Amino acid sequence: NQTLPFLPRSLEQLPLPRWEGRNPPNVQPGTSWDLKGQLCDLNAELKCCRERTQTLNQENQQLQDQLKEAQQQARVLGAECRTLEGELARVQAQAEQGQQELGNLRARVLELEEQLGTQQGLVQELQKEQVGLQEERRGLAARLEEQERRLQASEVALSGSQAEVASLRQEAATQATLLVAQGERLHGLEMERRRLHNQLQELKGNIRVFCRVRPVLPGEPTPSPGFLLFPSGPGGSSDTPTRLSISRLSISRSDARRGTLSGTPAPTTRHDFSFDRVFPPGSGQDQVFEEIAMLVQSGLDGYPVCIFAYGQTGSGKTFTMEGGPGGDPQVEGLIPRALRHLFSVAQELGGQGWTYSFVASYVEIYNETVRDLLATGTRKGQGSECEIRRAGPGSEELTVTNARYVPVSCEKEVEALLQLARQNRAVARTSQNERSSRSHSVFQLQISGEHAGRGLQCAAPLSLVDLAGSERLDPGLALGPGERERLRETQAINSSLSTLGLVIMALSNKESHVPYRNSKLTYLLQNSLGGSAKMLMFVNISPLEENVSESLNSLRFASKVNQCVI
Repeated sequence: NQTLPFLPRSLEQLPLPRWEGRNPPNVQPGTSWDLKGQLCDLNAELKCCRERTQTLNQENQQLQDQLKEAQQQARVLGAECRTLEGELARVQAQAEQGQQELGNLRARVLELEEQLGTQQGLVQELQKEQVGLQEERRGLAARLEEQERRLQASEVALSGSQAEVASLRQEAATQATLLVAQGERLHGLEMERRRLHNQLQELKGNIRVFCRVRPVLPGEPTPSPGFLLFPSGPGGSSDTPTRLSISRLSISRSDARRGTLSGTPAPTTRHDFSFDRVFPPGSGQDQVFEEIAMLVQSGLDGYPVCIFAYGQTGSGKTFTMEGGPGGDPQVEGLIPRALRHLFSVAQELGGQGWTYSFVASYVEIYNETVRDLLATGTRKGQGSECEIRRAGPGSEELTVTNARYVPVSCEKEVEALLQLARQNRAVARTSQNERSSRSHSVFQLQISGEHAGRGLQCAAPLSLVDLAGSERLDPGLALGPGERERLRETQAINSSLSTLGLVIMALSNKESHVPYRNSKLTYLLQNSLGGSAKMLMFVNISPLEENVSESLNSLRFASKVNQCVI
């Protein structure tokens, strides 16, 4: 009949298990969420302990009821025993039965005593567990107090962080306002740069002429001293060379007869020319491009740019435009250098909100027939199907039908297009009597720019033209079948070059009618010649004395162009 120790009905004060330094997953220690999460876990574990204690209380109550019942039964058995003993005295015949029932009752008592001992052991275990839970509760209470202190400290730190965040937001808003102001100022400066850049190019001349003399190649005769001279300017050798002189022997009959009779050398005639820039034979490709880099950049600003290479066959036009073979960066031509420069500047302008796209085409004009140099597969050799047309009704943009227009964005793509064009021209040269030197090749890059944030757009073509050889046909040449074809080629070339000169003259004189349609070349380049377009002509000449007549013809044509002002 031992009584159970006091068991509280509410276990809110019981100690709960420790986390032993562990934190719930995905929660940073020391944060408010860490403390709240641990508090929730402790409440859940406290609830479990309450349920367990309630179960144990119920089991204890059942055992106590069983114990009372056993005691009641023991009292009943005692009464029965006494009754049996009385009956034994009165009835001897029932003695054995009473003894047997008494033995059964004793066995039952022993069994009940064993059950009672078991229940007492269970009660002792529950008492020990209760002591442990009380210890754990005290530990959890202490830990809860610590977490509350840390929570208060975190709340203080959070308040400070919120104040700091508010300050940073205010500072960010100030910086954003300043950034917008700087963007406006930067945009204004960029627009002013474009205006001044265009004004500078116009002051230099919307039509400029550069002269380039190629070096003497291995196996060619060395020119006599004084044949080619590059006189210095007023500032001496430090001035940029702009003048060229060619000395030529007089070949009149009177001069020849006078030289023969007197034994003196025939007199020479000196021809002086002046251009915007003259490149002696030692000038490299990088020096040449440095002079036109700013002109090329005008294409990104929305101004059409057209650069010609003019001169006789073998004077270095193709080398100037495309560069030398072998992929040597030192001998890269104007086309790969210009596109590399455009890609680089476009990337820089991307930081100001501008986005640019580039679409390239490459055609040649042979005997007034347009042929696509970027054609592949079965489209090769179908130049007769290419025609120059307006892009649409009322549109000023010109396009070449059946020609490929290839978007480009890097140097490798441009190099692949140039390689394909060289292969197509090489095939044509084999089958069409050096057609590459007897045709105009026109590389065009359509530049489109957009500033989405300000709703600004600009578009302009960059045209790089390798003109056909400008040499004259020998008037004394017998007209065989091959010579007739050569005559037809030369007539077509001279006609297109004459038309080019007439177009430039008409633009310079501001005539009401400009004969663009007199030639496929000028018609294709119509949008790159007039208006606000920038034109530059390279006149390429040979340093050999045997080519002096063609060199003088080229220089005279270039001088006429150089005198034009738009």
